Amino acid sequence: MKPAASPPGDVAALRQQVRELTGRWRAEGRYVPRNDSWLRGFDLDFSRELASLGLIGLTWPVSCGGGGLPNVARLAVTEELLRAGAPVAAHWIGDRQIGPSVLRHGSSRLQAEILPGIISADFVFCLGMSEPEAGSDLASVRTFAAQPGGWRVRGRKIWTSAAHRATHAYLLARTERAADRHHGLTEFIVDMGSPGISVSPIVDLTGEHHFNEVVFDDVFVPEHRVLGQVGQGWRQVVEQLSFERGGPERFLSSYALLTDLLAEAKGGAADVRAELGELTARLGTLRRIAWQVATRLDAGEAPVTEAATLKYLGNAFEADVIEVARRAFGAGRGSPAFREALLASPGFSLRGGAAEVMLALMARQEAVR
Repeated sequence: MKPAASPPGDVAALRQQVRELTGRWRAEGRYVPRNDSWLRGFDLDFSRELASLGLIGLTWPVSCGGGGLPNVARLAVTEELLRAGAPVAAHWIGDRQIGPSVLRHGSSRLQAEILPGIISADFVFCLGMSEPEAGSDLASVRTFAAQPGGWRVRGRKIWTSAAHRATHAYLLARTERAADRHHGLTEFIVDMGSPGISVSPIVDLTGEHHFNEVVFDDVFVPEHRVLGQVGQGWRQVVEQLSFERGGPERFLSSYALLTDLLAEAKGGAADVRAELGELTARLGTLRRIAWQVATRLDAGEAPVTEAATLKYLGNAFEADVIEVARRAFGAGRGSPAFREALLASPGFSLRGGAAEVMLALMARQEAVR
């Protein structure tokens, strides 16, 4: 494998800009670094300060209010935010995948309505994908949207992070009862303030509330809020998941714990240097795959296989960080970051698709080759 090319100068400058911002916020006591900050660290003020610096919508066209930079630049910014455990959940989903999907498939009207609100961090998005009794099988979606005169939506979504704070939802719904369950799916952008939407909290093992169940009871969605083509939702959502699965959050969600582990070993309290060496090598490989995903996105491609590979290997890496920390800290010991990561870990392999789904995607691509 050839080494990655040296990043352009503006990437190094972006890294430094983010380090200065997160360092200042920590020094002022405005946040405490934590694991899973992209799901659990919600702070609109932080997201809006990032927006004021032009760090949201970084890769989007300048004509749409974006920064016009490559995806490798955004990768540098997101790596630094995750390493710092910064509270980025308010803008993460909109910036990571909804904006790019609207840019690729949205009408000019939808782009004008949605993109400025994401770039300014005024819009908070949640993902209406998973459903009760469907697991990671998106093709089992039963939420149904029917015409005429716009769309009327009925159904339930679950494990919907930040739905109780969201202004908008991305919604995958069935618009045709086709024999092939991969056909007849459509994507929508829905206002969360619409009549007929109810949100119920789901408290996780840490005692926190960021998951929700969302019920759509005859919710009206205007015709122009269809994202892309009616009935083409499966193709579009598979592409969108490349944005979701191929980022550094798939291996840096437990970075706060990794830094604690490094400090423990450096101080001589734990002899896990060989295991830390292996973890460091794996981290370097994962960063390389994330770079490949970003460069393929810059080429206008949908790196489905690379993103699935990154998610699968990243989940295993994060689980192993926790296991090494368990041995290093010993029974009854450990930092708050250890407890936080341990309790959050059951969700690592599920969010964005279970491990079996990732393996199937990789195997399918190998069969094509």
